Formats: sequence, C-alpha cells, structure tokens
Amino acid sequence: MKELFRDLKYSYKYVKDKKKYFLLLFIVLGLEVYVNVLTPIYSAKIIVNITSNKLEQAIYVSCMLLFANVIIDVLFFLQNLITSKIRMGTTIKVSLDLSKEILKINTKVLNEKGSGFFVERLNGDANKISNIFTSLSVNIGSMFRSIGICIATLFICKEAFVYLLIYTGIMFILEYFQEKKYHDNRKTINKMRDKFVGFSSEVVRGANDIKMLNAEDSFLKVFINKIDSYNKFDFRINNTDSFFRLLIDFFYDFSHLGLTFLLVYLVTNNSLSAANAVVIFNYSYGFSNFAWNINNIIRVIDDFKISSTRVFEIIRDKTFTKEKFGDVSLKKVKGDFSFKNVSFSYDKKKVLDNISFDIKRNSTTAFVGKSGAGKSTIFNLLCKMYDNYDGLITIDNKDIRTLTKDSIRGNITIISQNPYIFNLSIKDNLRLVKEDATLKDIKKACKMAMLDQFIESLPDKYDTVLGEGGVTLSGGQKQRLAIARAFIQKTEIILFDEATSALDNETQKGITDAINNLKKDYTILIIAHRLSTIINSDKIMFIEDGKIKAEGTHDELLKKCSSYKKLYNAEIRK
Repeated sequence: MKELFRDLKYSYKYVKDKKKYFLLLFIVLGLEVYVNVLTPIYSAKIIVNITSNKLEQAIYVSCMLLFANVIIDVLFFLQNLITSKIRMGTTIKVSLDLSKEILKINTKVLNEKGSGFFVERLNGDANKISNIFTSLSVNIGSMFRSIGICIATLFICKEAFVYLLIYTGIMFILEYFQEKKYHDNRKTINKMRDKFVGFSSEVVRGANDIKMLNAEDSFLKVFINKIDSYNKFDFRINNTDSFFRLLIDFFYDFSHLGLTFLLVYLVTNNSLSAANAVVIFNYSYGFSNFAWNINNIIRVIDDFKISSTRVFEIIRDKTFTKEKFGDVSLKKVKGDFSFKNVSFSYDKKKVLDNISFDIKRNSTTAFVGKSGAGKSTIFNLLCKMYDNYDGLITIDNKDIRTLTKDSIRGNITIISQNPYIFNLSIKDNLRLVKEDATLKDIKKACKMAMLDQFIESLPDKYDTVLGEGGVTLSGGQKQRLAIARAFIQKTEIILFDEATSALDNETQKGITDAINNLKKDYTILIIAHRLSTIINSDKIMFIEDGKIKAEGTHDELLKKCSSYKKLYNAEIRK
C-alpha cells in the first residue's frame, strides 16, 4: 500500500497542470449523478399516467424524460471529451519521460533486454498510468450515483433495499474473485507479451532477409510456436474471465427475477405502490453498478500498480543501469584524444587487451584488421557507449568519465556500417542532428555525399519519406545519407565505421575525395576493410585479437607488418 501511494504521488506530477479539467469533470459527474437518480422516477410516472388514462400528463413527463436523457447524453459526451484531454496530455508526458530514460540506459542492458521489453512499456503501460486519475474520477462519480440510488431506495422501500443490499454484497464477492484471478495472471501475461512483441517486430524488420534466405517456412514455425504459447495462456485467462462473467450474469438474471417476485408480493399486499415498484426495479441497476464500480476501481488500481512498477523502475528507480557522465564541459573540443592501457570485455570475452595510442587533432587515423579484432569497440568506447572498461580514455587531455554527454557526443560524429534511417523525410532525417539546418545546407551536404542526383530524381525530392529503417533506400544510399548527416553536423571528430562498405568503386572514390577535403579541419578516424580508402591516412593501426600489432603509414606497414601486407596484396589481386 505504501508503494501504491508513493507511485500515485509521483504520477500526480503528470496531471497537476490539469486541475481545471478535473474540476470541470467533477461538476459534470455531479450533474450526471443528479439526473440519473431522477430518470427512473420519470419513467415510473409515465407508466402510472398511462395506466390512469392521464395521457396529457404522460406526454408532459415523457418530454421531461427526453430532456433529462439529452442532458445525460451531453454530460457523457463532455465526460469523454474531458477525460480524453487529460489522458492525452498525461500519456505524452509519461511517454516522453520514459523515452528519455530508455535512451539513458546502458547499451549492454538495452542489448540484453531486447526491443519488446521496452516497446510494451512505452505503448501499453504508459497509457495505464495516464488512465489512473480519470478512471478513478469516473468510477467514483458512478459510485456516488449508485449511493444516491441506494438512499432513494431506502426511503421508498426498506424490504427492497435490504434485498438489493444482500444482492450487492454477493455480486461484490463474485466480482472480487474475478478481479483477483485477473490480477494473478496479469504479471505473467505482461512478461510473455514483452517477448512476443519484440519477436513480432522482427517479422517486419527482417522481412527482406527472411525472403532472400528462403526461410519463410522455418521462421514462421518459430513465430507460430511463440505466438501459440502466448495465445494459449491468453486464451486460458480469457476463459477464466468469461466463466466468472457467466456466473455473475446468471446471478444478476436470477436476482432480478427474485426482485420481481418481491415487488409483486409487496404490491399485492399493499406495502408498495405500483409506481414505486417500477422506480425500485429501475433503480436496481444502480446496485449492480455499485459492486462493479468498486471492483473496477480495484482493477484500475491493480493495473496501475503493475504498470507503474514497470515504468517507474525505468524512470525513477535504479533497477536498470543508466549511463553516467561527468560535469566537466567542453563546448568545442580541439580533437586530441588517447587510449592508455585500455582493456574491455563483453560477456566475459576480452575484446580489447591493454591498448594504448595517441591521436593528434586534425589528423586522419585508420584502424584495420580482421572482423572481431576490436576496431568498432574502440569507436564505441570513444563515444562512451560502454563505461565498464579498464584504463584511461581522454579527449583534449580530459578523462571522458568526467565529461558531460554533450562534450563527448556533441563533438563526435560516427558514421556506422549499418546506419539507422528513420521513418521521416530526407530533410527531417538530416535535421535530426541540426534542427536549424537550411535547405541550402542540406543540399550542400548531400552533394558532398554524392546523393544529390538521386534525391533530385525522386518525385518529392527532399520531402520524400524513407520508410522504417530507410527501407526504400539501397545499402549504399543509406550510407551516403549517413555521411551527409555527418557533413551537416560538422563536429571536430568524425568516425567512419566501414562507412563506404556498401558503395560502388566510383561513389567510394567520390566519398574518399570528400573525406580528404575534410582532413585539414577535422580529426578523422576510419575503420575500413578496403585498404585503398585509407592508404593516405596519417597513421594506420593494425588491430589483431584486441591488440595493436603495428602502426605507421601505409608504406611503413607494408615494410614491417606482414599481416597488413598480406591483406593489401589480397585486395590488389581482387
């Protein structure tokens, strides 16, 4: 209970600017309570007037009932409008906070948990948190309506009140057991759904590879197994829920039959007028709603407890390791950096083994070696994507552990082998790194990246939406767009991680020329399998098994490093 109040208090910050909407909601709910208590009375009066042949009076009361029902319809519309307004603003705030914190989570944790783990929290759980206050308000309002009906019933007929009170108690017990079963299963289904959502997204993300490998049948078998286990459990939960619902509906139907017998008995014995019997029969729904509202509040709170735990363990608690940065700020780095006795392991496997090197500003340094040698890890450590390394990494003689995030990542641009392209227009993809980039800046960057002719050939040109992951682009076009992003960003340090691997020879030469034009003004690091792209580098480091085996210029390495020479000769023979 303590944790619930703590989470409710924490959640309140997301709705505290919506006080006027809550005030308006309570006014609407109050009016709804009043009008809903009156409508059964009007219904009874119509029947009495018709049976008494007071037709004009019956028409008059019918008009009053119509007016009351119109008011209820309008109030219900306003209720939905207000709650939607509150939920919309709250969901945006919760999702924004959650997104910010997910982006702070340690890279290793993100890789281990998978996308589904976080996607379901962003979609489903954020909505349930934003729903708590409006749902409680609406259900409490409905409870007050039911309380009003109970009081009115007590004044009209004590016997019927006692009967309906007993009925409500039994209904509450049945609803409670249904809710308890639902709560016990909810945690399990959420965990299963996290895994299922993550795997389901791979159907779309990996569709092209699945088709190219002719692996549709194999993949679908795995997919069917996963969806089958999820759906079977979900089916059992729904069956249990439906069974309880059936019991409750049976009880409701037989109880109303019993109420009819009771009312007939009371009317026959002149203990109750026929008109009041009709009123009480119409009021009986309020007693059922009372039990339903109480259990619905319990369900809403249970949903909130589960979802708030899943969301706030990311936003507020220290369940997941977050990236840590220092407080030393470098507005603009010069571009000198060094690794001193740096070692790094991933899942107990040593990737870098006590490496040391210095990079001077405005120089071009290349890293070569076989796949898995540790080249990309150097880039990741420089960008502080991992911080569980031994040794010292510095930028401008400052330990990167002491630097702010903007000092590191705001001064480094990395162009990866498989750049992620967002489902935005070309123009908006490029403005992600520089919001105030003009169309002139964008066109210039695309021209330098040799992408301008392709873009100009598109019907919507720079407004062309690229699809999720840049699905409409070829591998080479994705890399050129990523290179254009780097030219837009213009940081002091630019890292090319196999950035020309998907380019044809002619385009690669153009990009290489563009990179050469940057050399005098930027510190450039290049990872490349094609040695022809880095032979003009100021320094080349040959990495093998996480160690620097040799370093020097291209000509120097040909003379002193047999492994480098072997790679170069193999490329020439191609």
